[in-house]
Amino acid sequence: MKRYVAEMMATFFMIFCGTGAMVINTETEGVISHFGVATAWGLIIMIMIFAYGRISGAHMNPAVTLTLVVLKLHSKKELVPYWGAQLTGAFVASFALKYMFPENEFLGASLPSGSEGQSFVLEFILTFMLMIVILLTSRGRKIDQYFAPIAIGTTVMLEALYAGPISKASMNPFRSLAPAVVSGHMEHLWLYLVATTLGALAAGAYWTWQRKE
Repeated sequence: MKRYVAEMMATFFMIFCGTGAMVINTETEGVISHFGVATAWGLIIMIMIFAYGRISGAHMNPAVTLTLVVLKLHSKKELVPYWGAQLTGAFVASFALKYMFPENEFLGASLPSGSEGQSFVLEFILTFMLMIVILLTSRGRKIDQYFAPIAIGTTVMLEALYAGPISKASMNPFRSLAPAVVSGHMEHLWLYLVATTLGALAAGAYWTWQRKE
């Protein structure tokens, strides 16, 4: 139970700070800036992995958890409880932002600025890259594992920095689901649920192939 609570807390802080930076940037007419929003996403993920990584693994992402289960790196029995913890944390964070900023229309929801196809491919590649970094650092040498939170956090920051203006750089089904439902903007939600999950699973398949001699 402590691990599930830790996973819920980590996901809550990630969504609260990440989408919160997007909301506050809108509310303050760009004071935080796009660079600031991308930095907020990278920093909060890095901090949560440092803080909760030893307790729950700090997945904060159902696509990551699913991929680890498929690769037999995480218990199959914990898949649904982890998803429940992540979903709870994400929705509580979005409702908290809705309470504080009731006039904000999007609450950090993931919406493509171009076509759905463009954002689908982009989200697939972004999530593939993120999952590869997660696997290669967290499952590598001891020195790699020590720096894994930094590598993962900076990967998210980089991807949010250059892809955010096009697809919002979600890389996480629940990161998109909670703001979409709470804000009522679910018109493009399917692509963020499907593309990110497929990207993570494809990365898992690639990692398995790479490790074979």
